[in-house]
Amino acid sequence: MIPKLIVGLGNPEPKYDQTRHNIGFAVVDALAIAWQCSWYDHKRFQGWFGEGLMAGQKTCLLKPRTYMNRSGQAVRAVVDWYKLEPQSVLVVYDDMDLPLGRLRLRQTGSAGGHNGMKSLISHLGTQDFPRLRLGIGKSDGSKDTIAHVLGKFTPSELPIVEKSLDLATEAIAHSLHHGIAKTMSLFNNRDVCP
Repeated sequence: MIPKLIVGLGNPEPKYDQTRHNIGFAVVDALAIAWQCSWYDHKRFQGWFGEGLMAGQKTCLLKPRTYMNRSGQAVRAVVDWYKLEPQSVLVVYDDMDLPLGRLRLRQTGSAGGHNGMKSLISHLGTQDFPRLRLGIGKSDGSKDTIAHVLGKFTPSELPIVEKSLDLATEAIAHSLHHGIAKTMSLFNNRDVCP
């Protein structure tokens, strides 16, 4: 299955910009720049939405404005409007169980404790849709999980984050040409850490 809708998960307020939890937003922002795709605030879809021709097919980008815990509402609105199969929705989000600089692409899976994914699974009625998880690393113990996830990357982490974004956009572009399964085999073992 080739993705037709790419969703980045995050929270909409400026105070969440460049936080670990918003790395999904950062990936689709990078895609929009690379593909010269403009964002607009789409009321029906409850999010920032863009579309264009990528790899010879119409592809949509979405950043839900519903906050992380209700991301499924916005995604469901787009899926219903365009009559998309859940398997054609690629969701990009943060994962603190992966080290910074690592990504994992999967065709299906559970929410794994991620509230945004719980909302998507609930609203789509299935967990059978592809997802791209970007590692944000675990807290060093000096702060709790929520503070870590909602915190910004440190200056020393930013070069790794930039390389992670590049790798993620490369993987997504590859999936549009070759599908999720082939892309998984090429990208899941790559690591941008020094």
